[in-house]
Amino acid sequence: MPFRTRNTNTVDILDAAQTAALLPWTPLIETLEATMLDYAAGKILCPERQTLMPPGREGVMLSMPSAAADVFCHKLVTVYPGNAAHNLPAIHGVVTCGDARDGRTILSLDGPTVTARRTAAVTFVAIRRLLPAPPRSVLLIGTGVQAQAHVEGLFTLWPDIRVTAQGRSVERERALRAATDSRVALSHEAVERGQQDATHDAVVIATTAREPVYDLPGRAGALVVGLGAFRPDMAEIGPATLESSALYVDDPHGAPSEAGDLIQAGIDWNRVRPLASALAAPPDSRVPVVCKTVGCAAWDLAACRTALGFSGAQ
Repeated sequence: MPFRTRNTNTVDILDAAQTAALLPWTPLIETLEATMLDYAAGKILCPERQTLMPPGREGVMLSMPSAAADVFCHKLVTVYPGNAAHNLPAIHGVVTCGDARDGRTILSLDGPTVTARRTAAVTFVAIRRLLPAPPRSVLLIGTGVQAQAHVEGLFTLWPDIRVTAQGRSVERERALRAATDSRVALSHEAVERGQQDATHDAVVIATTAREPVYDLPGRAGALVVGLGAFRPDMAEIGPATLESSALYVDDPHGAPSEAGDLIQAGIDWNRVRPLASALAAPPDSRVPVVCKTVGCAAWDLAACRTALGFSGAQ
C-alpha cells in the first residue's frame, strides 16, 4: 500500500471516537482478510506477544509489535479484569502506526478501540467465510466491551439480524442493550417467557471464563466463535462442542499456547485449520464449525492499514 508524501513529522494522536471513525466495519474486514492472507504467506513479521504481570496485581501488560513492507505497528495495552469493580475500563493502551519504508510514526490510535474492533472483525470474517449463508440469528454470550463492539458490527453488517444477549444476570444484559441497541433481545427475558431460541446460526462467546460456558454438541450449518478466553488457563467452549465440530483458529502460531479451550480439551492440532484457509476453501456446510480466536499483532496491523488509508496518510 503506497503512502502519500507527508510534509510533517508530527504524530496524530486520536481518541476513541476518532479511532473508531477510521475503522469502518466493511473496509476493516476486507483489509483484515487481505492481511490474513499476507500473514499466512509469511509477508508479515509478528513475533509472539510479550506478557508482563505487575507484581501483586491482577492484571497483565501486553506488548505486540508487527511489521510488513508497507506498515509497522506496535500495540501496548494493559488488561485488568477487576477494574469493573472500580468503575474503570478493563483495557487501556495505545496502538502506534507508521510507514515501514522510512520508520515514521504517523498515528497513535486508542488501544481499547482498536482491540475491540479488530477482534470483532475477526469474528465477522469467520461468520462471512464459515457459515453457508448470511446469519439471521446470533446468540452473544458476554456483556462486556467486546460484546458491545460485536453488537454494533452485527447490526451494521446485517441490519435484519436478530441478536440475543446472554449474560450472568438480567442487569448485565439490560446494561448491554442500553449501551448499544434497543433491538438486542435478552436471553433471561426469553427464558422467562418461554421463547428461547436454540437454532441460532452463530454463537459468539466473549467472556473471560476459566471454565466452559458453552458445551452443546455442534449443529450442522451452525458456527461457534470463542474470542474472550486468550490464555491456556481460560476456556469458554467445552469438549462436547469441540469434538463434534470442524475447528479453525485465527492465528495458528499463537493458538497452540494460548487457546485454553482447545488445550484443556486435549484437541489434536492436526485437526485445526487456519481461518485464512477458509477464504479460498469454505468448510462443508453439513459439518458444525468452531472458530477460536486469540488475536495477534497482525490483526492490529490490519487496523493500522485501514486507519492510515482513511486518514489520508496513504
